[in-house]
Amino acid sequence: MSLRDDLLQMGVRARQASRALARLSSRTKDDALRAMAEGLEAARAELQEVNRRDLDAADDAGLSAAMIDRLTLSDGVISGMAQGLREVAALPDPVGEVTGMWKRPNGLMVGKKRIPLGVIAMIYESRPNVTADAGGLCLKAGNAIILRGGHEALHSSLAIAAVLDRVGREAGIPEGAIQVVATTDRAAVGELLQLDRHIDLVIPRGGEGLIRYVTENSRIPVIQHFKGVCHVFVDASADLERAEAIVMNGKVQRPGVCNALETLLVHRDVADGFLPRVGRALAAAGVEIRGCPETMQRIGGAVPASDEDWDAEYLDLILAVRVVDSLDGAMDHIAAHGSLHTEAIVTGDYTSSQRFLDEVDASCVLVNASTRFNDGQQLGLGAEIGIATTKLHSYGPMGLEDLTTTKFIVCGQGQIRE
Repeated sequence: MSLRDDLLQMGVRARQASRALARLSSRTKDDALRAMAEGLEAARAELQEVNRRDLDAADDAGLSAAMIDRLTLSDGVISGMAQGLREVAALPDPVGEVTGMWKRPNGLMVGKKRIPLGVIAMIYESRPNVTADAGGLCLKAGNAIILRGGHEALHSSLAIAAVLDRVGREAGIPEGAIQVVATTDRAAVGELLQLDRHIDLVIPRGGEGLIRYVTENSRIPVIQHFKGVCHVFVDASADLERAEAIVMNGKVQRPGVCNALETLLVHRDVADGFLPRVGRALAAAGVEIRGCPETMQRIGGAVPASDEDWDAEYLDLILAVRVVDSLDGAMDHIAAHGSLHTEAIVTGDYTSSQRFLDEVDASCVLVNASTRFNDGQQLGLGAEIGIATTKLHSYGPMGLEDLTTTKFIVCGQGQIRE
C-alpha cells in the first residue's frame, strides 16, 4: 500500500470513529480517560525504555539541551500526562450543551447546541507528551485524532499511543479514535494535508517553519501559532523584587517553551534600580543579555541587540532587553514586535494595569504574573492541545470547548415559511 493510500485509510477509520465517538456518553469517555491514565503509569518503565531510543538519537544528532528537555519522558512528565487525562475526565463534557434558546414570532424555538468538530489532525515536533494531551482532549470532546509527531519523538509517540489505544478499546472507545502516523517520511505531512474529505481541522504545534509549511500547503482549515515572542514590561511603579522573580521564572525555568520570556522592557524611571540587580541574577543563571545602548550601560557583559533580536524567539538562555520611556512606549514595542502570544506587565498602578489588559493584543495578557502561566493546565482548562494566536475560531490555549463547534437546532409545531 502506498503512503497516500495508507493515510487515506487512516482518514476513513478516523471519520468512522468520530461518528461513534459523538454518540458516546460522558461516563464512557471519562471512565476511558481514567483507565488511560492508569495505563500510562503502569507502562512507565516501558515508555521510558522506548524514550531512551529517541533520546540517544537526539544526542547523536546534536540537538540542543532545550530540545532534549522537550523530548524526555521523565517520571514527572509521565505523571503529568496521567494527571492531565484525569483532569480532563473531571471537566464538564461540552458535547450536547445547548448554549442558547430563543423563540421566534412564528413560534419556532431556535437554539445552538455544542457538537464535536469531527476529525482533527495534529502535526507536532519533539514533545511526545502531546500525544496523550491531544488524544485525551479530543476523546472527551468527541473527536477522532490523527497524530503526526516529529521524527525525533516517533518511538515515544507510538508507544504512548499504543497504550491509549489498547486501554481505550477495552473501555469502549472505537478503533481509529487515536491514530499515529508511523513513518518519518516527510511526504506524509503533505499527503495528510490533502485529506479535506476526512479531516476537519489541522493543528500544527512546533517551530515557525513547520507551521508556515502546514498553513501554505493545507486544504484543511489550520489553527496557527507561528512563534512566542513574549514580553514582560517592568513599569515605573513595579515592586522590583516581584519583577525580578517574574523575569527569572519566565526566562530560566524552561527557556525552550513557547510561553518563555524573550524580551524584557523596563521603564526608564526604574532602569537604574532594576537592571543591575536582574542582570546579576540572569548572568548567574547563564543567560546572555542582548540589550539596547542604555541596557548595556547598566548590565555588565551585555552585548548589543540587533534589529532582529526584537523579533526573535530564542527558545534558549538568551534575553533581549530594552529601556522604554513609558507604558505607551512599551505597548508600542509590543505592537511592533509581539507575536500575539503572551504579554505581561509588572506594576503597582491600577490604571496602568487596566490599560495594559485592554490595549495589548495577545492570546493571554497578565498583570504581575509570569508569562509561563499561559498554559491550559495552569489556566484551569485541563490539558491543552495547543495555543492559537489567530482569532478564528479560538484565541489562546485550546481546551475542550475549543475542540467543539455549535449547530443550530430548531423546534416547531408544523410551521412553514411564508
